[in-house]
This record gives sequence, structure tokens and C-alpha cells, in this order.
Amino acid sequence: MSKKKKKNDKESTIENYYDLKVDKVDELVAALKGDKPSEEREQISMKISDCTGEEEKKSKKHEKEFDPYKVDKLSRVPAWLKAIFIKFWFAGAVCYFIMMGTGLQDFDAIIVTGVVLGVIVDVLVNPCFGYMQSDRREFDKYIMLPFPFKKYWTFFVNIIYYVAILFLVNYCYLGINLMCNAIAGTEMNYYVGVEPLLFGVLTTIVDMFFIGIKDLIVYLVKRKKRDKSENV
Repeated sequence: MSKKKKKNDKESTIENYYDLKVDKVDELVAALKGDKPSEEREQISMKISDCTGEEEKKSKKHEKEFDPYKVDKLSRVPAWLKAIFIKFWFAGAVCYFIMMGTGLQDFDAIIVTGVVLGVIVDVLVNPCFGYMQSDRREFDKYIMLPFPFKKYWTFFVNIIYYVAILFLVNYCYLGINLMCNAIAGTEMNYYVGVEPLLFGVLTTIVDMFFIGIKDLIVYLVKRKKRDKSENV
């Protein structure tokens, strides 16, 4: 067989091969289109009832449309407000369930409540901040140990840290009682008891005081490194 004949057979084979594939592609395109012009095809509905499969409401006046790019209201709340509220709420909850619920007194109450609060912060509060923050890491300013990945030793450090915080909160209560009695002119007759709201406020204030010191140190160290790199 000559080279010319082989070349012709090869071209004929390739041509037939692609003819078959083109037919299949045409069938697939026709099936996907449904043999309907693009203007007659049903448009995708953005109504919540159509997306979820729920029955349509009788009144369509207040029916909302689904917007995947809509910014929710919670994301508009400033990061500092969300962080302070979460810290306050969890501290108050630990006070209610542990300090008041168990009936512990004095030293035992401080130790047990501090341990539980440290566990709650490490297991729930800090991961919650990590979930909410963006690439700017705006919640790092409200965490004592803001590591981007999990460190097991932070669990024990947070326990020790919050036990120390609880001791300072106890002194805050003593200071408030002394101040109130000094103003009233009595000798320790006025007593401010422990309850979740004031406990949450005092714990958050003391906690943020030390976290603020940490943030200041981090800022000064970063500024010093930046100044060094600029001078080089």
C-alpha cells in the first residue's frame, strides 16, 4: 500500500471519527436546551418559598426574595461590642450556674468558678471569636492568647489566668463594699452580694484590663520591629 493511500485512509478515518462525536454533542446540547429558545426557558426564581419548597403565602405583599450577597444585621455590629457582650454573658452564666448554683463559698467558690470559666473561654469563647473574625483578625485584641491554630497548653494557661482574674474580682467586691460603707459612714454593714450582672461586668473589666496590657506590649514590639526594618 502506498504512502498516499495510507494518508487518505487516515484522513478519512479521522473525519468519520469527528463526524460521530459532533452528532453526539448536538444531541446532548439539544437535550440540555430542551429544544426551547433561550427566551422561552423558565427563569430561575429567587423567591424563598420557591427555593425552600414551602407553600406560597396568601399575601405576597411581604414575601421576601433570597439574596445570597445580602449582608446580615449581625455583621454590622462592631467587633468590640460583640466581644465585650460575649465575655460578659459567659461570665454571668458561669456565676449563675457555678458560683450561685453550687452554693460554694469563699476560696472554694473562687477556685472552682475560675477553673470552669477558663475552660469555657478556651473551649467556647475563643473558638467563637475565631469563627466570627475575618482575615483582619479583629478579635485578636480581645483574646489573651490569640493563636491562629489550636495549642493544647493554652487550655491550662487559661485556667490559671481566670482563677487569678477571679481573685481580683473578689477584691473588687471588697473594694466596692468598703467604698459604699465609707460613703454611708458605717462599719461594713453594707454588703454587695454576688450576682450574674455585676459579676459579669467586673470580670469583663478586669479581663480586658490585662488583655489591654498584652495588646499594648504586642503593639510596641511590632512597632519596634517595623522601625528596625525601615532603618535597615
